[in-house]
Amino acid sequence: MTLYAGIDCGTQGTKVVIVDSKQGVILGEGNAAHRIISDSKGRREQEAAWWIDALVEAFHQAISQAGINAQEIKAVGVSGQQHGFVPLDEQGNVLHSVKLWCDTETTAENDALLQQLGGVQGSLDKLGLMVATGYTASKILWFKKYHPQLWARLHTVLLPHDYLNYWLTGERVTEYGDASGTGLLNVRLREWDRKTVDLIDNSGRLWNALPALKNAESCIGTLRPEAAARLGLSVATRVSTGGGDNMMAAIGSGNIAPGIVTMSLGTSGTLFTCSNEPVVAQSETIAGFCSSNNGWLPLICTMNVTSATMSVQTLLEEDLSGFNTLLAQASPGAGGVEMLPFFNGERVPPLPQARASLHNLDSDNFTRANLCMAVVESATYGLRYAIELFRQQGIEINEIRLTGGGARSARWRQIVADVMGCPVVCLSIKETAALGGAIQAMWATTLADNPKQDSKTLLAELCQHFVSLDAKTHTRPDAARQTQYKLLYQRYLQRLQHTYPEVQL
Repeated sequence: MTLYAGIDCGTQGTKVVIVDSKQGVILGEGNAAHRIISDSKGRREQEAAWWIDALVEAFHQAISQAGINAQEIKAVGVSGQQHGFVPLDEQGNVLHSVKLWCDTETTAENDALLQQLGGVQGSLDKLGLMVATGYTASKILWFKKYHPQLWARLHTVLLPHDYLNYWLTGERVTEYGDASGTGLLNVRLREWDRKTVDLIDNSGRLWNALPALKNAESCIGTLRPEAAARLGLSVATRVSTGGGDNMMAAIGSGNIAPGIVTMSLGTSGTLFTCSNEPVVAQSETIAGFCSSNNGWLPLICTMNVTSATMSVQTLLEEDLSGFNTLLAQASPGAGGVEMLPFFNGERVPPLPQARASLHNLDSDNFTRANLCMAVVESATYGLRYAIELFRQQGIEINEIRLTGGGARSARWRQIVADVMGCPVVCLSIKETAALGGAIQAMWATTLADNPKQDSKTLLAELCQHFVSLDAKTHTRPDAARQTQYKLLYQRYLQRLQHTYPEVQL
């Protein structure tokens, strides 16, 4: 039995899984929650120390559940929420609360940086993606502007998963996948972009504060004695580079070769796929990130999925079972009821001020069942819009692997298959980012011990061993409904453009 641990430090909490590499199974899991500091100005922050406390708690839970000797854990891999800004001084002290991916307090700074880059097209040309408010770059500019005394002490810029790696090993490094979400990396050349960095600070301080970039299959070090003692591990335990949560979820869902899309039916909708070449996106809505397996991970995020269905569920005062019962009573097209599901504005297409709306109601079709069907269909059409952006880039899509709460609904899975015209399936293991961390740790450790092995083949073998698909959820599109949904999707697009003429179809 050879043991590895995967860690996922997300917005709401930290999760840990302990896996046995021989049996290919998870032996134990742990979870500890995080608080969020927020206000009406868009501030969304956490204290880095909270992550450490949560990591220790979740680790001990996982070890206890697994019933193993923690000293036997050979390596760990860390997944973390993307885009956060962790500023360190030379001694390694965190200088400010960590601004998270969902922080919008730096909107003005991002707008200014985007203008300096030459607008959307200039950003795409220089970096391969459009800098957005959620990215790290505008947080750094905000920090420099409002905290000049702390700025003068800045020594290292880290991302959330990098900070956990630093606490574990003492090494201040990052890897290409998570780094591509900073807005400071040229994702095509896979290197920090000096010109963009100098737009924020041309003194050299920021440039010198950027951590060294490591390949995804690297081990960055072993545990510091303090970290080993708090976790109960050996100081010989290795730590792999880790990566951003989407990048590690790609590994944990086996999405490491072209043709597969991982799609989350969560509060929001996230879609990503694997590419062996950088994606020269014609649309700023595609984030052409690097992956954490030394390739690229084009990604799109929509804002309204289960957040939209929950709004209708709450309105109807139904629990999830009741909502699904109503959904099963409705036919495709919801009796003619049309919805634009933009309860939270929308990112793709870029309609931040959009609002949800209902259309084409009459005394016959205005039913509880049709409302449920309309919100599920419209949220799925939003994901289809994103899929079409991928297809326009020549991205091949042969299978969709579903995650998130919405994927538990058999009816919704069938709607996704019919709307997308593509088979869908769920994963047996839900904690894909933490599993991805454990798989990457195995990958890096095996290569460190046997450097002559083929890196790509080894990762494929590990994913095949650990990533299992839930066969009972495998759903193929129904030919008749697929034809029907082609027309219904076009109806949705017409409604979208009629309501928001600025949308380019």
